[in-house]
Amino acid sequence: MFFCHLVIEKVIKANVVRQTGEIAPRSHNLLYLSEIANLVFDEDDEIFLGILMKYQLQGRYPDYNPIIPDKTKVNEYLIKTEKLLSWLQVK
Repeated sequence: MFFCHLVIEKVIKANVVRQTGEIAPRSHNLLYLSEIANLVFDEDDEIFLGILMKYQLQGRYPDYNPIIPDKTKVNEYLIKTEKLLSWLQVK
């Protein structure tokens, strides 16, 4: 899940650079970065970004342990990540 967050964070930061012409801020907050990049998501995607943000902490702070979803949910999140990545790459 950490890597799902990471890939979305990096592609949003690429959109920040494209939009502003400046280096993206040192933030892992996907919604904040999306605002800077002028990206507009539907409600389901915004909720998904919020879910991903829970898991970015686990990779950076080993003592933080969110509830780990079951394999089915992880596969669902992976598919959502792939779709979102494809959409963000063409923005």
